[in-house]
Amino acid sequence: MISDATKARFDREVAKYPPDQAQSAVMACLAIVQQEQGWVSSVSERAVAEHLGMAPIAVHEITTFYNMYNQKPLGTYKLNVCTNLPCQLRGGAQALQHLEAKLGIQSGETTPDGLITLQQSECQGACADAPVLLVNDRTMCSFMSHERLDALVDGLRAQGGAA
Repeated sequence: MISDATKARFDREVAKYPPDQAQSAVMACLAIVQQEQGWVSSVSERAVAEHLGMAPIAVHEITTFYNMYNQKPLGTYKLNVCTNLPCQLRGGAQALQHLEAKLGIQSGETTPDGLITLQQSECQGACADAPVLLVNDRTMCSFMSHERLDALVDGLRAQGGAA
């Protein structure tokens, strides 16, 4: 369910565009939903579509195209490891495998304590810094050797649920 306060945030985003182009705010509205709920449910997609005057399938296409939108509840921390070709050539796949072993999960899964979700992702635009990963779609981590990956995970575990 979308609250009135959330709809007001949507309206602030919509106001940035010409009146006949409200749908241009769709990505911002989806980001707001995710900030508030932690993920974008099909119910939320429909609410965004209705608010912006869009077909629900058009919103769903955006949610499923971009990996920054969570389509199910995830861990407190989401680690997106780039496995696109430049990162592959510089250890991206090995970084992902190392994290899978350290966390005891596979890509696409969440640790049993609900703390960390591990995902493979496409290019993050930092090829020269490979291997790279994003924490919670916001914090870029570069040159992620196995030691740096271990330190990152250990730090996240020490912080616990304080995201």
